[in-house]
Amino acid sequence: MAASTVPRVAYFPDSFYEINGVAHTSRQFEAYVRRHDLPFLFVRPGNRQPRLIVEGRLTTLELPRGSVSFALEKDLSFDAGYVRHLPLIVRTLKEFRPDLIHITGPSDNGIIGAVLANHFHLPLAASWHTNVHEYAARRSAWLLRHFRQNRQPAIAGTIERSALYFSAKFYSIAQILFAPNTGLCGLLEKETGRPCFLMERGVDTQVFSPAYRRREPGDNAFILGFVGRFSVEKNVALLAQVQQQLTASGLTNFRFLIVGHGAEEPWLRAHLSAAQFPGVLRGDALSRAYANMDLFVFPSHTDTFGNVVLEALASGVPAIVTPDGGPPSIVRHGETGLIAKDEDFATAVASVLTDPPLHARMREAARQDGLRASWDSVFEAVYDGYRTLLQSRRCRKSTAGRGDPSGDP
Repeated sequence: MAASTVPRVAYFPDSFYEINGVAHTSRQFEAYVRRHDLPFLFVRPGNRQPRLIVEGRLTTLELPRGSVSFALEKDLSFDAGYVRHLPLIVRTLKEFRPDLIHITGPSDNGIIGAVLANHFHLPLAASWHTNVHEYAARRSAWLLRHFRQNRQPAIAGTIERSALYFSAKFYSIAQILFAPNTGLCGLLEKETGRPCFLMERGVDTQVFSPAYRRREPGDNAFILGFVGRFSVEKNVALLAQVQQQLTASGLTNFRFLIVGHGAEEPWLRAHLSAAQFPGVLRGDALSRAYANMDLFVFPSHTDTFGNVVLEALASGVPAIVTPDGGPPSIVRHGETGLIAKDEDFATAVASVLTDPPLHARMREAARQDGLRASWDSVFEAVYDGYRTLLQSRRCRKSTAGRGDPSGDP
């Protein structure tokens, strides 16, 4: 892309070092910016003292969360005192002089990014990474148990609709949105009235590759793999049902490899007798874990994309996923895996486990699909969205004026 057409972007992600989709995408975004030497300001939560790093056209401002933080997830917090960093952020923003600000959600960091975009009259982009409305409904079990069972579905539906309404209100402050699949983009456009662009996910096919497969001699068990957070919204309880149904049908030559952590781990350990739990893996250990799987089983209904599914495909591992969220947009049914409802999940697993020729074809097709999913193509599409936003703003310049971060907040 020509230098004159490259926007100056200030990016405020929810997380960077954690193990989640936002952090993973943010790390890949940084790598993309480095590869292409783009003017980019990265304002992100960190684990140390505040620090400002300038490397070529990449400026990084890393800000620690403090003692008044509270946990949202096992490895993600919200700092109620994060506003203490505002003077440093403002100084850095003025010096960088961005064309637009991009946030990834209503986090401590994202809220400050949205406030500053409004103050300096800068265009705001927001990307949706987590289906918080669906999470809210699935995590309301503690509340629902106080109601009669026949009323619980209606109450859960009300919780989900309310969470979507308030999330959409926040996202509607942005001029454009990004989401990882077309279905979610359509929902956001309907709920917010804002245009939505795809911000899919890519995969490093050198890091995730069948070349890492190393199985012990004589180990002929069919390995069913899962990678992710062990939580209610990931629907991990279905894995125990899969084990029970496979065993009841006479299939015993399989075991689970369950990678990750989360609140549901004790339950999974108690209900999955044929399972290994190596914890959170990184680097070559994670690459080997994926490559050693024979089939990836991902029962989540709430994932907006499913990075782990794409990582499995790149590793030559076909996947079984549900029809909901982003994963069915990644898996080609009958080619690189299967899409199955909860009640049919075990049957889908068995159909691949008992058909070696089908499994072999799926492994090859999965790897080929992984090879076609590059991070460069993902972020080139994001920059197309930025240019659309800025062009629209230029068209309104005569009436709306142009923002310039030159004043004091």
